[in-house]
Amino acid sequence: MSATTNVCTTMMSPIGPIRLVATRDGLCEVSLRPEGELYDAREDPDAPILAQAARELREYFAGERREFEVPLDVEGTPFQREVWRVLSTIPFGVRRSYGDVARQIGRPSASRAVGAANGKNPIAIIVPCHRVIGSDGTLTGYASGEDNKRWLLDHEARHAGGQLSLDAYR
Repeated sequence: MSATTNVCTTMMSPIGPIRLVATRDGLCEVSLRPEGELYDAREDPDAPILAQAARELREYFAGERREFEVPLDVEGTPFQREVWRVLSTIPFGVRRSYGDVARQIGRPSASRAVGAANGKNPIAIIVPCHRVIGSDGTLTGYASGEDNKRWLLDHEARHAGGQLSLDAYR
């Protein structure tokens, strides 16, 4: 993808700046770490897909949105795409283990591969890889930082009606 076809913008959020990148067909990157940019893109905050993504993320952070509707245009291996599809089915405020996801894709012994695919997810928050934790309840790695993962899980717990402490998933 060339810089002339991809557009980007950066929005502020309670957890810091978020870089959004879109192709003509959909959102291809939501990055909480600007140094980890995957795509070249030209700045265009008014692009319809970016405007929709930013609006939906603002609603999420305000506790008003639990599911996203913005179209996605995500590149990955067939295995990664299957893992990301399953991640998208994890409900707001719910956590699953890597083993749970592996079983859901029909590969119960592939929890490490699921973890690797989870770490390559280019659409943070919208494809909710932050909802995947270790089978023992620990937070385990998060490409966007463990503090961000903690914040997102606590945010969802508050808005899902629960008041789970960090100890509930350490």
